[in-house]
Amino acid sequence: MRIMGVFLGALLLVTTAACHSTQVKIPTAPVGPNEKAMGPTEGVSVGMLLFGAIPINQNERFEKAYNQAVLKGGGTRLTDVTISERWWWGYVLNGYVFKVQGTAVANK
Repeated sequence: MRIMGVFLGALLLVTTAACHSTQVKIPTAPVGPNEKAMGPTEGVSVGMLLFGAIPINQNERFEKAYNQAVLKGGGTRLTDVTISERWWWGYVLNGYVFKVQGTAVANK
């Protein structure tokens, strides 16, 4: 029984792996005179690639994460935007977790 557990654990490690990207800061317009900073916020969206060819929520990941961050922060846009991505591989499914962080900005 113990050998089977070790074998299954080794199989899991061999068939799945994960990585993380470095954070990338995107230049944005500063807070304008008719706007106010609402505070830090973040949004996350997940996409998958089934069998290495069938995309699931791949094209909308950035837009969904950005919109989630804006709504969560109570603003209309973000400044000081930083993006990062984590991804993992499985036997039939690859996952991509996209994260957007920034400062929410709203009109006065």
